[in-house]
Amino acid sequence: MSQPRAVAVRHVSFEDLGSFAEPLKRAGYEISYVDADVADLDWAVTADPELLVVLGGPIGAYEEAEYPFLNTELNILQQRLATGKPTLGICLGAQLIARALGARVYPGPTKEIGWGDIQLTVAGLAGPLRHLDGHRVLHWHGDTYDLPVGCERLASTAICENQAFGRGANLLGLQFHPEVLGQNIGRWLIGHAVEIAAAGISPSSIRQDTAAFGPDLQLRATAMLEDWLAGLPLA
Repeated sequence: MSQPRAVAVRHVSFEDLGSFAEPLKRAGYEISYVDADVADLDWAVTADPELLVVLGGPIGAYEEAEYPFLNTELNILQQRLATGKPTLGICLGAQLIARALGARVYPGPTKEIGWGDIQLTVAGLAGPLRHLDGHRVLHWHGDTYDLPVGCERLASTAICENQAFGRGANLLGLQFHPEVLGQNIGRWLIGHAVEIAAAGISPSSIRQDTAAFGPDLQLRATAMLEDWLAGLPLA
């Protein structure tokens, strides 16, 4: 059997697979990145990877007039989701999956940036996200989305009702960032400097919280992803 491939669509260089890369490699995946608005996104369709991961980014899933490549991403997702192929979305990626499934994506009541808990639903506690129960994760978003028809809500926060959702074993959307690596937080702070300054958030506080909570999250996020990958049909 040939090596399974995981293609990750990346929107900014510092929001990569992070801690998810190692469990993917251990599960036997060959990892490739496709950079949005730089590379040929249609390759993500023609390559027909066993797993597609759509990563985060500082734009809206509804801003295709300003960022036309989003149309291609939405088309790619609609094709994959229609056939049930394994797909994982993080932050913007989850929002794009929601939109590809017909749900509305829109600005939330306030930005949710920094380390905080998530509240798992019964379905969330019964699946891979149970590894994150009672532990802090990194939030970094201003938009939110309605729960897509046919999907289960897996996690919420007081600010954002739909923090995670799934559909069967092959689809997982995560609004928060379990994949962030503590040693890379400086790149996030520089890359999002204008956003956090406008929100009145201290880079130092995020850096301190990352030092406190990042190592635990890395271990738990790795266990979460390993569980999810084990449930895919090619595992």
